[in-house]
Amino acid sequence: MKNLLLQIFTWWNGQTIGTRFFTWRSGKKVGEDEFGNVYYEGPETSFGVPRRWVIFNGPAEASAIPPGWHGWMHHRTDVPPSQEDYTPREWQKPHKPNLTGTPGAYRPKGSLAGAGERPRVTGDYDAWTPGN
Repeated sequence: MKNLLLQIFTWWNGQTIGTRFFTWRSGKKVGEDEFGNVYYEGPETSFGVPRRWVIFNGPAEASAIPPGWHGWMHHRTDVPPSQEDYTPREWQKPHKPNLTGTPGAYRPKGSLAGAGERPRVTGDYDAWTPGN
């Protein structure tokens, strides 16, 4: 029951009812990645290219698509990684979740959200205090 309500009222927790119906009716499963995301291909768009989509295993986060599947999703290649011997290049980094809003988020030196005090810089100003 919980899954049904999530599919009706949210889009970020996997697929919606509309996506489930469209996938059932028009989608052809092409493959699955190491994260459990499932990739589909369907009828042609108005541009004449096949429609491609992914059903995420968990929250819908576009950065969770591995490099090989990303290229296939954006029509850079016609052969999906599941049908070829795809190996990532040495410069391609493994997936790291989006850490924005978490304690692990990037906070540059001097950030107000970072720990410590902002370092003084040349030509820095002295804040006004009452009585000065």
